[in-house]
Amino acid sequence: MEVDAAFIKSRRGILKASEMGTLLVALVCFAAASRPEFITATVLEFAITSLLLLLYTFKLHKRLTFFFWPLIDVFNSAFAAVYFIVLSILAVTTYTLTGSLVGGIAGFFAAVLLCVDFCVLFKNITLNRPRGANPSGDTP
Repeated sequence: MEVDAAFIKSRRGILKASEMGTLLVALVCFAAASRPEFITATVLEFAITSLLLLLYTFKLHKRLTFFFWPLIDVFNSAFAAVYFIVLSILAVTTYTLTGSLVGGIAGFFAAVLLCVDFCVLFKNITLNRPRGANPSGDTP
């Protein structure tokens, strides 16, 4: 397996790593506050984001062609952003320990990063063009 170092250094790679970082901070804060309902959602999204990052880093999306992986990534980013906005509002409004408050704020940051990821992916997705076509229509 070869590693795609260009993806890790790209804007999308840095964005995925930033999402994982903010999700990890939220996870640690929710775990310190012992809020299992928030821990479960954060662990799930952390696992999905890390699997997508590994998929793109090791170029597995080119071998597993039975899914259109960018579209799955777009749906994940959209649903996770909405879910984390709601989860963070609940965590911030019902906090009893500081860990819940900080975890909710980190969840808001994760939701913003997920929204940015959604916008970047949705802008670059190629549904009706050949995979090599430029999204802006300009010639390189």
